Amino acid sequence: MDIPRANVARRRWIRRGVLAVFAVAVVVGMTVGLSRLEPAAPTVERSAVWLDTVKRGLMVREVRGTGSLVPEATWWIPATTDGRVERILVLPGAPVSADTVLLELSNLELELDAVTAEWQVTLAEAELAALEVSLQNELLALRASAARLEADLREASLQKEVDEELFADGLISERNLNLARVRVEELVKLNEIEKGRLEKWDASEQARLAAQRARIEQARALHRLKLAQVDALRVRAGTEGVLEQLPVEVGQRVAAGTVLAKVTDVRSLKAVVRIPETQARDLQPGQPASIDTRNGVVAGRVVRIDPAAQGGTVAVDVALMGELPKGSRPDLTVIGTVEIERLEDVLYVGRPVHGQAQSTISVFKMRPDGVTADRVPVELGSSSVDTVEIRRGLEVGDQVIISDMSRWDESDRVRLR
Repeated sequence: MDIPRANVARRRWIRRGVLAVFAVAVVVGMTVGLSRLEPAAPTVERSAVWLDTVKRGLMVREVRGTGSLVPEATWWIPATTDGRVERILVLPGAPVSADTVLLELSNLELELDAVTAEWQVTLAEAELAALEVSLQNELLALRASAARLEADLREASLQKEVDEELFADGLISERNLNLARVRVEELVKLNEIEKGRLEKWDASEQARLAAQRARIEQARALHRLKLAQVDALRVRAGTEGVLEQLPVEVGQRVAAGTVLAKVTDVRSLKAVVRIPETQARDLQPGQPASIDTRNGVVAGRVVRIDPAAQGGTVAVDVALMGELPKGSRPDLTVIGTVEIERLEDVLYVGRPVHGQAQSTISVFKMRPDGVTADRVPVELGSSSVDTVEIRRGLEVGDQVIISDMSRWDESDRVRLR
């Protein structure tokens, strides 16, 4: 028969209570332990980031920009008259000399004007010859008139002497004597006037001839101008260089002043580099520079800084000091680097992607284990193209991540694998 055991149910409840308390204690302990653990650091591929080591020494401040090679001497050749493009003799890219004919224009009205101007010269020269003959005739007529007056004067003088003798003998009246005297006085005055005209004839003749010769020179100048305009219809390069542009086509009508061609001197090129305006405040003429043409690097020197910014950049002219590499030509894209200054004995590191000069940023600094990197604040100083000065936050030998880590802005540490 079954024998009932005392306190079995009570012991069972005690045991269950103990187990429950133990389970609760374990859960609480695990919760507290987990709450004290650091969150798991995100993992970053080591090959996907750039690492650099903090150094101390000489840091060269530089600014960099892209640009192109530009001829120092460029000639724009305009049309001097209206015309129609008849022929194009040289294509862009060809070397040219001063007398090279680039294209030919036609203008029938201008050619007719040149012929008319030539006839005007001939007509003016004929008028000069006619004027010379006419002046000679006038001179002869004037001399004949003077000779007649002089003869009349002598005759009147003789008649006056005769009348004076007759009057003394009482053979003529005083009235006749006075008439003879008046006649002599009149002829003396006329003779003096005629001599004056004859004396001034040379000046008058030279003035009239000079006026006609001036008209001839005017006609000749107009003729030369028309001939020059006709000759200008054969458009020449005017200098030695390379034909860079020829923005016209056969059959096209062009007006005076229209640009027909662009000739550049490829023997003398300079670099025009566009520097971001935020980095251009320390630029000065005379600073050394280097121009990378992708076929070689050429030393240069800053010669001009554009006072105005365009599109967020400032144009900087760099005179090239050395020989250009082969293949260098106008409009070739180049990369220019200008040296601003040299900072001695400074702490510096490779420039972080989002690191601006004179600012405070946060970067990931590697721990000694070489695996984990912690976010630390860093105060930056002067910056260059590839490096930046460290004012506070890092020491010599520290290794930091300088690539873009914006994806992990919410994390204070990362792990590299």
